[in-house]
Order: sequence, then structure tokens, then C-alpha cells
Amino acid sequence: MVEGNGSWLTDNNGKRYLDFLQGWAVNCLGHSNPGMIEALNVQAKKLINPSPAFYNEPMIGLSNLLTENSCFDKVFFANSGAEANEGAIKLARKWGQLNKSGAFEIITFDHSFHGRTLATMSASGKPNWDTMFAPQVAGFPKADLNDLDSVKKLVTDKTVAVMLEPVQGEGGVIPTTQEFMRELRKFTKENNILLIADEVQAGCGRTGALFAYQNYGIEPDIMTLGKGIGGGVPLAALLATDAVACFVPGDQGGTYNGNPLMTAVGISVIEQLLAPGFLDAVKAKGELLQSELLKLATEFNLEGERGAGLLRALMLGKDIGPKLVELARDRNPEGLLINSPRPNLLRFMPALNVSDDEIRQMCNMLRELLKEVA
Repeated sequence: MVEGNGSWLTDNNGKRYLDFLQGWAVNCLGHSNPGMIEALNVQAKKLINPSPAFYNEPMIGLSNLLTENSCFDKVFFANSGAEANEGAIKLARKWGQLNKSGAFEIITFDHSFHGRTLATMSASGKPNWDTMFAPQVAGFPKADLNDLDSVKKLVTDKTVAVMLEPVQGEGGVIPTTQEFMRELRKFTKENNILLIADEVQAGCGRTGALFAYQNYGIEPDIMTLGKGIGGGVPLAALLATDAVACFVPGDQGGTYNGNPLMTAVGISVIEQLLAPGFLDAVKAKGELLQSELLKLATEFNLEGERGAGLLRALMLGKDIGPKLVELARDRNPEGLLINSPRPNLLRFMPALNVSDDEIRQMCNMLRELLKEVA
């Protein structure tokens, strides 16, 4: 790939691709977003990295934007979602040392995905990851999503937190239910257990709310952001309430963390997401994508669709996902970029400012391919 503009990528042969991957839900404002480019250019002329020993203006500006628009009080910046989740694990464990007699276990969920470091792989419920780089990091028992009893059965005096994605992305675009999220928050509060929302994929406007937890009327203790917060540049964040933010200087750090070049871009991204009407438009586009995918499901006798906002899946009912991905990419004269996290479904993660026409165009391209395969 050599060039991108909005929802389109161009490769070195000049072929164009309609991009419904967007860097795995990273490019929330599409390719070559003017606001992000301006933020990069302006900041690059002023200051790129003063060292993490010092505060900088964009770091503070982005921190303020995030806390003013969420339930959290403190922010720690990182470079990737896995790094933010690693920080959340450390923070929860330190809080357990200080407040729960050294409790350290964090209940996570089957089919979850939290990153590719050893600790976040151990926290993830992805099949076969427990043997890939064995032995795993201990302390991550797995419950079943949307099943509170399965969580309760795992709670012991060693339990410090429950960590979950509001929408499991890599697991197949599986949203948590309203009832489960509210009951889980009630249960964790009653039992002095922290709730960690991993919003690396579902946060930053992806579900139609600025943060996915806001769809449920609950407030987590800790939240992680990645992907969309940088709109394509390496930026992530760990957020916590004052009651939980027990790190002291030196506990957590990183050479590039919170550098002004990346946080300046983050400000541009969040300001664009907060612009009047933007998130309402994401919801409307999500409903259009849902409607178009349901038409395909009916037309080709597929299982249906699921998701939230502009993170959606088409359930195929048969293991033809990888074949469709390949055919879509190789399609001429214009290719289509989609994803199959499981062989029996397709995942769609377009730019949040994708046009209605591009949504319909994608579904028409997919219709051609389904006629060939299904």
C-alpha cells in the first residue's frame, strides 16, 4: 500500500481498495485526515519528545479532554493497547496489594483479546494461546461472557478485578448485554472488586458513544484505550478514578509515553469525535450497515449479524470467511478489504466518517462475492 484517502487505499500498482479494515479499527477518521495531518505538522515544528521526565502541553490537553468527557480522573499514556492493558493489570495488582491483602487475580473471559505481551496473552481467552509461549503468567481465570454466575464461581479472596471488552472484537464481535454489564458492575462494587473496561477496539466513538461503557449507564474503575485514540499513530491510554490511581512516580513508564507529537494527534482525533452531530452520525451509519448486512443475510440464507455502532459482524453459518476475504482483496478493478476473525463470520471496522454510499458499495461488492461462494 502506498497511499490512502478516506475509505480508500491504493497499492503500488495503482489498484484501489475500499477499506473496511482501517488498520483493525485504528483509523477512526479514515486515511489522510486533514485535522490529524495539521496537528502532526504544527507539533513537529515545535517539540517532538522532551523525555517522559517532563510534562508537555499536548499531553496535558489530551488528558483534560479525556477526563472531562469520562468518569475518570487520571490518565497514563502508552503506545499500544497491549501496553495500556499491561498497565491496567499492574495498577489493579498494586491496588490489591494496598487494599485487598495482596489479591492479584483478574477474572477475564473466554474468547477475549487483550494484547500480545506475555501478561495480556495470558489474560486473553483466545484458543491455544495458553501453550504458544508457555508457561503463561498466572492469575487470569476465565469466565463466560454475559454469564454472571460463571464470574461468581471464580471469585476467591485472591480476586482483585474483572476485566472485559464491552464488545469482544477478535472473539467475533460479541457485545456484552445491558443486563450483564449492569449486574456485573453491581456485583463487583458489592464485593470490593475492580471493574476494568478494555476499550482498545470498542472505545473512541466506535460504538456511537465516545466510550462504550457509556452505553450501559455504568462507571468502571479503570479503562484502557488504544487504536482509535491515535487515529493511526501509536497512542494508547490507561485511565482510572482517583480511588484506584495508586501508581507513584517510577511505578510505570516508557520512553515515548505521552510524547507531544502523538498526543497532539490524539487531541485532534477526540475533538473531531466530539464535534456536534459526529457521534449521532456514527450511530446512524451503524444502523445503515446493520440493515444492509441483514439484507445480505436474508438474501443468502446466512445466520444474521451482530455488533454495536460501526463494529459489526456478518454471521455466515459456514466456514467461508477466509475465502471471501481473499476474493474481496483480489477483486478487480477495485478490491475490498474485510476481515474474518473466525472462519464462519466477517468483521467490519470502517472509518467512523465512512459515507452512506460507501457502506452500500461495500455491501454490493460483498453481494457479488456471496453469489460466487455461498
